Amino acid sequence: MSEKYLDKAYGARDADETRKLYDDWAASYEAELGENGYATPGRCAAALAKYIPDKTRPILDFGCGTGLSGLALRLTGFDPIDGVDVSSDMLAQARGKTVYRDLRQIRPGEALGHKPGEYAAIAAIGVIGAGAAPVSVFDSLMHGLAKDGLFVFSFNDHALEEPQYEARVMEWTDCGAARLLFAEHGDHIPGIGLKAKVYVLEKN
Repeated sequence: MSEKYLDKAYGARDADETRKLYDDWAASYEAELGENGYATPGRCAAALAKYIPDKTRPILDFGCGTGLSGLALRLTGFDPIDGVDVSSDMLAQARGKTVYRDLRQIRPGEALGHKPGEYAAIAAIGVIGAGAAPVSVFDSLMHGLAKDGLFVFSFNDHALEEPQYEARVMEWTDCGAARLLFAEHGDHIPGIGLKAKVYVLEKN
């Protein structure tokens, strides 16, 4: 029987420990999430599709993992999609899906290397929160968008219990730097009773 990782995924770790966990999890990640009804990629893709009528505009899938998020975006009609992740083993799984134009490994905190405006939208699906990317990544991704660019992301219930995550959203919207287009709480990983809130922000 393969090792289970969901019970380890939300603990506090440093960046190297996080990368190692996802490297170790890569081979069984999709099976374990599939058994538990992972819903957030489809929810995020459907939410983003409401606000981008031209799905031929490029999308960046940040923290793309094994490509479940990219697959959901492609099934919704988006193409091309580029992906970045910290885990080389996760990226190896993503390459097998052939849904990405480009895949690249990044280091935690590394600049993404694109100019604002190159992507119509950035997706961070199940990426920011306890045990994964820190809340500071939120600002980096927003700065990677040009005016009118869209950011689709999710905070699971563990993140929603910590005020700094939603506070970061409000910092952008309250000052008028971004506009909240969509927010909906719903299924994340039903098999373990975990929900998530999906958001779409437009940069002003």
